[in-house]
Parts: sequence; C-alpha cells; structure tokens
Amino acid sequence: MNGRRVLILGGTAEARSLATLLDAAGVDAVSSLAGRVKNPALPVGEVRVGGFGGVDGLVSWLRTNECTAIVDATHPFARVISANAAQAAEALELPLLTLRRAEWQARPGDAWIEVDDMLGAARAVSEMAAVRDDLRVFLTTGRQDVDVFKAIDDAWFLIRLVDPPEREGPRHSTVIRSRGPYRLEGELALMREHGIDVIVTKNSGGQLVSAKLDAARQLSLPVIMVRRPSTPGGPRVHTAAEAAHWVAGLAE
Repeated sequence: MNGRRVLILGGTAEARSLATLLDAAGVDAVSSLAGRVKNPALPVGEVRVGGFGGVDGLVSWLRTNECTAIVDATHPFARVISANAAQAAEALELPLLTLRRAEWQARPGDAWIEVDDMLGAARAVSEMAAVRDDLRVFLTTGRQDVDVFKAIDDAWFLIRLVDPPEREGPRHSTVIRSRGPYRLEGELALMREHGIDVIVTKNSGGQLVSAKLDAARQLSLPVIMVRRPSTPGGPRVHTAAEAAHWVAGLAE
C-alpha cells in the first residue's frame, strides 16, 4: 500500500470512480459519505457514513486513522465540508486535492440567466412571475433549497428530487422523485407534459442530469443557472483518472 491512506470525501460519481481506481492500484482509501441521500450508490472499498463534527472532528478522525492525504470529491455546492477539509488539511499539513467535474458552459441557443445563489434564483423567478401569468417552473436544485421559493405564490413548481424535501416548499407545486441519469427524450416529454416555462438548476456539471439543458435548448426555454460557489482547497482536477495520478505521485 506504499504507506498511503487516502480519505475521499463525497458520494459523487467521480468519488466512486476514484475509489475504484485506487482500489485497483492497491492504495488504502476510505470513502466518506455525508449520509443525506437514502440508499446511496456505494463505492468499492472501505466506507464511512455521517458527519465528522466540524473541523476539530475531522482533524481528530484523520489523526486516528493515520490518513496521509485528502481528496475532496464532494458536490460542487457542498461548501461546508470543503471548507472544513481545507482547514483540516492545513492544520495537519496534509496534501489536499479538489476533484470537481467540469462546469456546464452555455452553448449557442441557450438562454441562461446566471445568478450567484439560490436567493438570486428566487428573485429571478419572482420577476418572471410578475410579468407572466401562470408561470410554470421546473425546479431541480435539490431538497435543501425548496424553502427558498416558498413565498412565491404566483408561480407553479414541478420539483424533482431524489429524496423527500427537508423543508417546506412553494404552496403551488408538485414533487416527483427520481434519480438520474436522464435522457433527452424523457426530459422533453416531462417538460411538455407539464407545460414548463423556465428551468431552475445549479451548475453542478456532469452528464447524468445535463439532458435537461439540451431539452431547454430544443424548447427555447430560459434556464436560471446558479453559479458555483468559490471553495478553498489545493490543486484541482476534473476527472477521477487525474486524481488517481495525483495520488500515485504522492509516493514519488
């Protein structure tokens, strides 16, 4: 195992791919999942589920488990754990890599309205609803953000989630539960069936859920796109293969 023990933070597809690559290379790694999603897809190798108890708890866990490096492969909008990982790595002088899938980029035919955060997204929806009767919104930002839109009474929301919402959402809404990947044909059918006027999403990147953007382009629908937050961390890569190469280089 070359004396390496790597903590992989995150339940993303990239984190699972990295765990597979490290396992095949004989690298001792443990994957940490936040535990927010029920019945998550589990990576190969050792897995822990649940929080660490802030920066101090993470530092203690890293010491106890004799970790030699951290790969932050969390969701691009998981700001708290990324900040905690950066502080813990600095405190213990551990190498830290950030693994993030590439952001989506607007293409010809896209009508994106980019905003900095969820409050900005809610304001953009309110502004649209003020000038368009019976606005129908496809909300795909996750269960932790539905309450940001609960005060909007002059629009209807189709809310797609993996698990039930954590907070109260908008009064005029329908919740559907499903898990990607999604295909273009299905996204087109869903948006046509519900008469969607605008999509609200986060710039999480990746291919699993990008079909909604292709559907919006074909249907000439605007997309309210929440920009990624800036997060601390060490060097950054976009793929599990690049992250595995970085880990391999630690032994040199």
